[in-house]
Amino acid sequence: MSVPLVAPPAASADREPGPLALTRTALSRIGTMCLVELQKLRHDRTELVTRAVQPALWLIVFGQVFTRIHAIPTGSTPYLDFLAPGILAQSALFIAIFYGIQIIWERDAGVLSKLLVTPTPRIALVASKAFAAGVRAVAQAVVVLLLALLLGVGVTGNPLKWLGVIVALMLGSAFFCCLSITIAGLVLSRDRLMGIGQAITMPLFFASNALYPVELMPTWLQWINHVNPLSYEVDALRGLIVGTDARLALDFGVLVVAAALLIAVASAVLPRLARG
Repeated sequence: MSVPLVAPPAASADREPGPLALTRTALSRIGTMCLVELQKLRHDRTELVTRAVQPALWLIVFGQVFTRIHAIPTGSTPYLDFLAPGILAQSALFIAIFYGIQIIWERDAGVLSKLLVTPTPRIALVASKAFAAGVRAVAQAVVVLLLALLLGVGVTGNPLKWLGVIVALMLGSAFFCCLSITIAGLVLSRDRLMGIGQAITMPLFFASNALYPVELMPTWLQWINHVNPLSYEVDALRGLIVGTDARLALDFGVLVVAAALLIAVASAVLPRLARG
């Protein structure tokens, strides 16, 4: 008596990957991109030094002069201590806001189209770029903090607060990196992106609380400050590093939501950038 043949089960390769597999893939890609960024820094350490020139000028010239003349009231906190976290956030902003140029270069080299046909979710590709920018910003922050220490800025010795500093820098860099990728997906040109990046960095910086307390701003500028993610990053860094009053729960909440929102937006425009 013959036994009926049973159809073999469908190959696992035909099944859609589950949420757990997608999460593992995303985390793997993010980790890989962060390691690549560290490798780039290891092979070109001079970039850290050259990028530290502008923060050094802000701290050495602007910070020390305004500390001496007491032109900006910062209460019991010396102005140089007040300024240092703002310059730290500024250096991270300048690194992240031009990350879209790297995406355009990858498109021109044919790398981006190849990445988009892999099983890696688009959101993982964008998040990996965002947090790689954060790794570079943290490396830059070490140089700026060493300079601040040499100038006599009083900083915390609490390791948990330093962990919070790293998280704040990573989230802020992720937001501005994804903002850059979004702009790149709209303008599709390195020259246009460079121009827009240069046009928005200083307004973002001056419309934040990096240089002066919010109370000194005119009312219209205070409204802009309240919707500027850089202000929340500076507030968190200042509270963690020098111990000023800070709304850390609000600061980190805004940074998490802003970074997640821009990662989603940048992921949506990534295919358009690849086609361009």
